[in-house]
Amino acid sequence: MFRKTLMPALLLAAFTLAAPVAAMPDAQGEHHVTAEQFVSSLHPTTGDVTIPEAQATLKLADGYSFLSASDAQRVLTQAWGNPPDNSVLGMILPTTDAHTVLNGKAWAVVVTFVDEGYVSDKDAAKIDYDDMLKDLKKATQESNEERLKAGYPAIDLLGWAEPPHYDASTHKLYWARDLQFRKADGSNGGHTLNYAIRVLGRRGYLSLNAVAPIGQLDKVRADMPDVVAMAEFNQGERYADYNAGTDKAAAYGIAALVAGGIAAKAGLFAKLGVLLLALKKFIVLGIAAIGALFRKIFKSKQA
Repeated sequence: MFRKTLMPALLLAAFTLAAPVAAMPDAQGEHHVTAEQFVSSLHPTTGDVTIPEAQATLKLADGYSFLSASDAQRVLTQAWGNPPDNSVLGMILPTTDAHTVLNGKAWAVVVTFVDEGYVSDKDAAKIDYDDMLKDLKKATQESNEERLKAGYPAIDLLGWAEPPHYDASTHKLYWARDLQFRKADGSNGGHTLNYAIRVLGRRGYLSLNAVAPIGQLDKVRADMPDVVAMAEFNQGERYADYNAGTDKAAAYGIAALVAGGIAAKAGLFAKLGVLLLALKKFIVLGIAAIGALFRKIFKSKQA
């Protein structure tokens, strides 16, 4: 009989890799494995990686590797203690050594694809991101009272760790948020960096979400240009291939994409090892609700 418990990666990394880690169940959730056994079961690949579900390709730079959907999902659930997410298509690592998934100070990028249609970039040059930040902070603060009443920590959006940037020639967008979780007693509930990359395509967008401790911002900022350059849609599925007569268009533009992005893969913040396991439900449900609210706000503004 084996215990089925979870442990954040930062705590997990404190163990010797050869030591038994009862907190890491296997794929069936019935037996525990050592951290070394878990890492050995991962199969990072290098070079060009195809993402069939998105009809896209990642051209990995030297020194980077990619975990398949199945491996990435196991890292998220078994190593980092997140709920299952079948939308995850893979994970980019800043090294070819899979042990990095146990390093609480390292970053990783989770890859998904959102097929909500072609996102128009007509509003891109008109967006005032300082004004947007004020709206996002206000919306976050206004919803904190209800979260605290429900027994969940509040979220403070401290600012842009990296202001939004949109490259109209490549149709790639990226930004980073500085988020602080605050418990009901006012104490610190966790501090995290959420770095988001969106690659726009004909039928939707490729979503690359980097998670890392806020202290790693300089490292993440230095590495993200490499990651941005890696992702491309295949011929026929690129932004320029959009056919207004036959293809679906998204109901929002760039502004709503950035505003709603706070919900994206929020459960991945558990990797940082600063959030209690009891907060997992809040992370998944609470922030998702904020994202839905933000997207609704900015859709109405664009209407």
